[in-house]
Amino acid sequence: MAEVAHQETHGFQTEVKQLLQLMIHSLYSNKEIFLRELVSNAADAADKLRFKALSNDSLYEGDGDLCVKLSIDKDAGSITISDNGIGMDRASVIEHLGTIAKSGTSEFFSNLSGDQAKDSQLIGQFGVGFYSAFIVAQKVVVRSRAAGDDASKGVEWTSEGEGEFTVADIEKADRGTEITLFLRDDEKEFADDWRLRSIVSKYSDHISIPVMMYKEEVPESEGPDGEKVPAQPAKWEAVNKATALWTRDKSEVTDDEYKEFYKHISHDFTDPLVWSHNKVEGKTEYNSLLYIPAKAPFDMWNRDQKHGLKLYVQRVFIMDDAEQFMPTYLRFVKGLLDSNDLPLNVSREILQDNKITQAIRQGCTKRVLQILERMAKNDSEKYQGFWAEFGNVLKEGPAEDHANKEKIAGLMRFASTDGDSDAQTVSLADYVSRMKDGQDKIYYITADSYKAAKSSPHLEIFRKKGIEVLLMSDRVDEWLMSHLTEFDEKSFQSITHGELDLGDLDDEDSKKAQEEAEKQVEGLTERVKTVLGDKVVEVKFTHRLTDSPACIVADGSGMTTQMIKLMQAAGQPVPEAQYHFELNPEHSLVKMLADEQDEERFGQWTEVLFDQAALSEQGSLKDPAAFVQKLNTLLMNLAK
Repeated sequence: MAEVAHQETHGFQTEVKQLLQLMIHSLYSNKEIFLRELVSNAADAADKLRFKALSNDSLYEGDGDLCVKLSIDKDAGSITISDNGIGMDRASVIEHLGTIAKSGTSEFFSNLSGDQAKDSQLIGQFGVGFYSAFIVAQKVVVRSRAAGDDASKGVEWTSEGEGEFTVADIEKADRGTEITLFLRDDEKEFADDWRLRSIVSKYSDHISIPVMMYKEEVPESEGPDGEKVPAQPAKWEAVNKATALWTRDKSEVTDDEYKEFYKHISHDFTDPLVWSHNKVEGKTEYNSLLYIPAKAPFDMWNRDQKHGLKLYVQRVFIMDDAEQFMPTYLRFVKGLLDSNDLPLNVSREILQDNKITQAIRQGCTKRVLQILERMAKNDSEKYQGFWAEFGNVLKEGPAEDHANKEKIAGLMRFASTDGDSDAQTVSLADYVSRMKDGQDKIYYITADSYKAAKSSPHLEIFRKKGIEVLLMSDRVDEWLMSHLTEFDEKSFQSITHGELDLGDLDDEDSKKAQEEAEKQVEGLTERVKTVLGDKVVEVKFTHRLTDSPACIVADGSGMTTQMIKLMQAAGQPVPEAQYHFELNPEHSLVKMLADEQDEERFGQWTEVLFDQAALSEQGSLKDPAAFVQKLNTLLMNLAK
């Protein structure tokens, strides 16, 4: 035990008792991060020494191997974290350990000038980080000596985290700081070698200096075949990787290293699909390493599951799921950010949403969209694999990210009438390149399934004219199209919603034939409207059909059928749908209906045609039994 002299008791500079209570019970969400904070501070002290020694090499005192050492005394129930960094003198200890939210590092930063700042890799809020020790400790003892000072100028600081602390002079041969935590009775779990190793691996794996723990001697033993396995002497060994992969130059990192690092941060067993490693300089400086996984995680649709990037500041891990840096529609992206100038609140875990955060978010979003654009252009097969896994998530983009709406739209893939498969392989650029002369809209249909979309009577006129229609059957599609209004200056048009004007694509002969067909069944629409009454907004003739007698079309100012289903599935109250009933005047059933003079039978045919159209559009009827009864009555009459 060091000999103590010149002992003084000080009161904390601030209302530290209340602040400590607040921090211990509220500030940190998991207790084990005390070790992260203390190891971070130790690494910070090493960084300071390394920087100072650039201009004064004697500060190393002949020991330039900087490290952090962790040791455990189970009998005493204590943990000791020691470093051989810059250390503190008596005045620094009183100033920095007597004040909460007083960062010695920020003062250190302010003394730097010009490009020196770029050479320093410092992190701080030392005071708050240090006090996290009291989350698990009932008493903390700090022994320190500043680099370059005489051994007799060591200092010892002791506190139980209440209203005061004591400071005394001690002899300390080695420079640096040694912090001993005497654990509370209910926190003794941390006085365990394996527990500390796992925490270091979790939080401090990529701190740039080694974190050492003592490995006991392994005695000589016999192998499985009776051979002698020599003894291994006790030694200090590094328990972290001690290298920040993302700070290395891209040319120095192999593909295998990138893949292994992805597995390390994502806990995924498969290789990533693609990644992007970037160093950004300018107003905002940060490193980013972003990965697109090959497979969607099972919890991607779990609203309670946290998503986001790992956040580092100056290579020190701050939090796991920093969702502020990636929009929700890119929540499948894994990776990390390492910022040089990101501001923090009192706790490292509470991120300030400010201009720096927004700039990094915009930069990361742009980077991911570029990765996807490049993949779509250069490797369509790989991109199809991505789209199959994450396409539905990307479809959330236009609603969330207006600034990148056009880029996101360009990345989307759909099924269409151009092919005979439900595979979503058609891009909007493909569609536009195949548009007919005179066509100024991108036509699409939403339905419950690909088969329902493909067999919809609404497609008939488009097939006849050879106009491509996008077939959308994912649940998110209707919601997507309420936010995606145009692409490449071409507006989208639902073929089941509102008016449909294909007049510019008709020739004169077709228009004359349509007019003649309407004349032959003149007056029919009024009779049908009388039968249906309030069930429909309007009855009119249509030429969007070729094989079907009738269809219903959602009112242009109201909700579509698919949107109503979406709202109902989410438990939302929805108004009654407003439909227009459209009759094909060229169909033989409609001509027969126009010739029917028996009003009762006319009513039965009208109801059956309307229910058929509703069934085709909605996939179900409110009263299927009544429909079957009407149909059977008509069949019996026809059989007589």
